[in-house]
Amino acid sequence: MNIQRPYLFLFKITLFAFILSALPFNEAILDSSPFWMLLLYSYWLVNFPVKGSLFIALILGVLLDILQGDLLGQNALALIMASIFINNVKQSFYVSNLSTQQVYVFLSSSIYLAFFFLTHALIHGLTDNYYLLLAPLTSALIWPVVRFFLAKCRHQ
Repeated sequence: MNIQRPYLFLFKITLFAFILSALPFNEAILDSSPFWMLLLYSYWLVNFPVKGSLFIALILGVLLDILQGDLLGQNALALIMASIFINNVKQSFYVSNLSTQQVYVFLSSSIYLAFFFLTHALIHGLTDNYYLLLAPLTSALIWPVVRFFLAKCRHQ
């Protein structure tokens, strides 16, 4: 496999994740929507053997913070922690069936949400936005569609 091809694919899915994250919807839909960057980056982590994945997660998280206007480093920390989990279960994730992969995506999204919510609560205080708790569930439910489309894009 050409070493430039994984990074070109990462660039494409990163742009797609930024577009999906910036779509204008009402507040409830935006808060309960999947963590697009985590989903697409998880697919990339599992399917491409590259080094420096945590540094790439840091860069992508900071770019996502800038795009969304969040606290600088909030998405970066959450994406790094979720990426560590995905890296730890990478071998099992790759050979697992779809329902087991959905469980892994749910767990990584829960880790992402926990660190995202923790940093938000430490800086801004607790919020009464309970729609955020649906994000791991929607991430797990949308995973088969994401996996299907990214597999099609990867083989073109």
